[in-house]
Amino acid sequence: MGQGFCARLCRSQSLSMEGCWGLEVTNGSKSGLEFNPMKDYMILSDAQKIAVAVLCTLLGLLSALENVAVLYLILASQRLRRKPSYLFISSLAAADFLASVIFACNFVIFHVFHGVDSKAVFLLKIGSVTVTFTASVGSLLLTAVDRYLCLCYPPAYKALVTRGRALVALCVMWVLSALISYLPLMGWTCCPSPCSELFPLIPNDYLLGWLLFITILFVGIIYTYGYVLWKAHQHVASLAEHQDRQVPGIARMRLDVRLAKTLGLVLAVLLLCWFPALALMGHSLVTTLSDQVKEAFAFCSMLCLVNSMVNPIIYALRSGEIRSAAQHCLVGWKKYLPGLGTEGKEEVPKSSVTETEADVKTTAVPGSRSPGCSNC
Repeated sequence: MGQGFCARLCRSQSLSMEGCWGLEVTNGSKSGLEFNPMKDYMILSDAQKIAVAVLCTLLGLLSALENVAVLYLILASQRLRRKPSYLFISSLAAADFLASVIFACNFVIFHVFHGVDSKAVFLLKIGSVTVTFTASVGSLLLTAVDRYLCLCYPPAYKALVTRGRALVALCVMWVLSALISYLPLMGWTCCPSPCSELFPLIPNDYLLGWLLFITILFVGIIYTYGYVLWKAHQHVASLAEHQDRQVPGIARMRLDVRLAKTLGLVLAVLLLCWFPALALMGHSLVTTLSDQVKEAFAFCSMLCLVNSMVNPIIYALRSGEIRSAAQHCLVGWKKYLPGLGTEGKEEVPKSSVTETEADVKTTAVPGSRSPGCSNC
């Protein structure tokens, strides 16, 4: 009986491994399709496939164009690309651009066209999607920390956040994101263990680890922005008390309030776009999912693509300095663009995300000793 049990167990493990390693055979192989574990993840109906194809194409294209524009404007300006704050925004734009292209293409190929690659290629693709979204959230955290230091320690901001330190922080963040994201490609797969119900070949313990890592990043973002919002609330109370008289630092308080409005929008969009997908990932770790829940997850995943599309609007296009750089580009190109006159040369409004020291000094009341936030 013991030998018979061992034989049955070995056959069961062999079939499990055969199903996993069947991915080594491409989509054109009949034997690959026979033991193809991917078919359990390809659950969209024809109507849903059309919706996914249209949404991914439109959102991915728009997000890619927005982030390329932001990258060009920052890198083309020697003044902007030397500021640590815009290095973080450049990293965010680069991560969102890569996420838009890689996620949209692979998502459509898998869910719409049922494309099946070899095991290594598939893990490379899913790891690349993971690293871009992880780097995007990591860039958001570095931007949040930069805003926190800029607002809370303005006199020491230049000494704390130098260009060299910003580049080191970005390198560490990207390397850490890549290492964590490519762990399945390096061998941490689910065969012959049970796979995640949402991601082929991805084990539940790896998914749990990634969720914990992302949660730590989100807690850091929420804490830093929450502190800024709380401090701005205090400044609103101070403004209400001194609205009829000039006091030192009142311009600084108004700057904090404008910044808080933008950060409130940042938190709302971040949670709205990421929470549904993360909640379903966590739910998949503790229970069996129906096809309806898997279909809902497929559409919730595209909200992360929406976040990549909205990030340039919140972080970059609301910046007066980037809009000014865009205006200078248009002025330089106006001889090639018929109908572009001088009406676009009016002064752009100040940014609620990136204010320079000069901006604060020019609006500060006489006698104010608030040093402002240079390089913000």
